[in-house]
Amino acid sequence: MSRFSGLYLIGLLVVVYSLWLPETFFNADNARVILSSEAITGILTLGLMVSLISGVFDLSVAANMSWSTIFLGWLQAVVGVDWVLSIVLTLAFGVLIGVLNAVVVTVLKVDSVIGTLGMSSVLAAATYWLSDGQSIVGGLDPAFRELGSSKWLTIPAPVYYFAVIALVLWYLLSYTPAGRYLYSVGSNMSAARLSGLKVVRLQWFGLMTSAAVAAFAGIVFTAQLGTASYDSGAPYLLPAFAAAFLGATQVRPGRFNVWGTLIAIYLLAIGVKGLELQWPGEPWIRDLFEGIVLIVAVALAARSAARRMASRAR
Repeated sequence: MSRFSGLYLIGLLVVVYSLWLPETFFNADNARVILSSEAITGILTLGLMVSLISGVFDLSVAANMSWSTIFLGWLQAVVGVDWVLSIVLTLAFGVLIGVLNAVVVTVLKVDSVIGTLGMSSVLAAATYWLSDGQSIVGGLDPAFRELGSSKWLTIPAPVYYFAVIALVLWYLLSYTPAGRYLYSVGSNMSAARLSGLKVVRLQWFGLMTSAAVAAFAGIVFTAQLGTASYDSGAPYLLPAFAAAFLGATQVRPGRFNVWGTLIAIYLLAIGVKGLELQWPGEPWIRDLFEGIVLIVAVALAARSAARRMASRAR
């Protein structure tokens, strides 16, 4: 039962909030809001999860998302680049950021926490320089904005993008040799190296994937909002890490995994949403809830990993 405790908690929270807030929580509009609002968090978390699986932290994902948002808006609104080409260039730049992270971590031998934190500061400076600290309002192609504002079967388009990313990564991590190699590197780097795996190459793949998905999150966010918002990624960093580590306690305890991450994302979303509906306008609720969950989730994930290693040793 512990593998799916998040699902039971989601059910419990839905029942409690529905009885507590029947008019505001238990309705279809609120469900759509939760689905839509967590799509960006979900995309960013899934990208972060790949780097964590490979054994490296990527603290630059939020800054990468902010940079991608402003860079995309600048390409369309200021330079006048076609919206399709602007998406391609933004994704390419995201991959380049992943390459730079990989060079810092694997070539310069800087700890991934410090290296990606430094890259985060560099990206924040670049974002400020390009935007002059202002959001880019207007100038985005209507066809591009339609990608984020359209709905299919009353469900916003970003939810479908999130679902596609989840399915692709689930298949990659569960049914391909590359996915198994990533897990091997993350669980025991020395053993993976001795068994002949290209550890550095796999870490490059993890960081490049994380950066590319973060850039994609910035693209979807810009299309959904209709403007290029400065510092758009900052509010998503803590939720992404909280969901990733909480997800490592679900479905496959002790391992970062896609389905556990999905459970964690919506467990956090429902938990926060109910409290926000009860005490609207209180900005501290989300930070407090997600901060506590992150601490507890890291502790539980570490405990699950230790148990798994102990069982292997026996």
